[in-house]
Amino acid sequence: MCKEELIKQRINTVKNDPNSYCIINGDVLNWATRHSVSDIYAEKLTPTKQVDTLTELLAPIKDKILYMTKGNHENRSYRSDGIDVLYLAAKDLRITDRYSGEGSVLFVRLGKNNKNRKILYTIYVQHGAGGGRKEGAKIIRLADMATVVNTDIYIHSRTHLPAIMGIDRFEVNPENSIVLRKEMLFVNSGATLKYGGYAQANGYKPASLRSPVIHLSGTKKHFTATL
Repeated sequence: MCKEELIKQRINTVKNDPNSYCIINGDVLNWATRHSVSDIYAEKLTPTKQVDTLTELLAPIKDKILYMTKGNHENRSYRSDGIDVLYLAAKDLRITDRYSGEGSVLFVRLGKNNKNRKILYTIYVQHGAGGGRKEGAKIIRLADMATVVNTDIYIHSRTHLPAIMGIDRFEVNPENSIVLRKEMLFVNSGATLKYGGYAQANGYKPASLRSPVIHLSGTKKHFTATL
């Protein structure tokens, strides 16, 4: 049910824009098995061909991938046979230094501020787990990422609901005896799927085809996102 042309369009956008980068946050291979919920008889590509196709698609932008991690679909091979197939794809692309199977904090530095220093953005990325059918439950999963680590931006993907949310909180600076207000941005990515198959048979809503884009300023610390 994959919308391959839409994926190719997004890859070309990253490739052709010098200021665009991307994160591969799991569920990029379907990897149906005999014991998984997917239909192995409806697969268009064998598991091996899926990995080959993925690396061919990502090869033109491999230097613009900030981070890659596996999702629950790729994790099927690890649970059944102990093989991390997305790591093998990262190895083919020679980006294993930017790969982790669970999640990571990214330190992104770019541009120059008024003190001639690069601007630092911290981003916590994780494919995620669980979720539920209702939008509220999915947003709770996204917001819960802030209970793990304190960063500027949080990126979640498991629930396939494209969403952008801002939350502020106050942080105590004991060294200077002050309280500072901190902005946080929460981003949930979507899916690139036609409607039908497993999703329709089980009464799931069609997934939105929108894909969030995060914008990082290179002149001052400022971050936003659009759908």
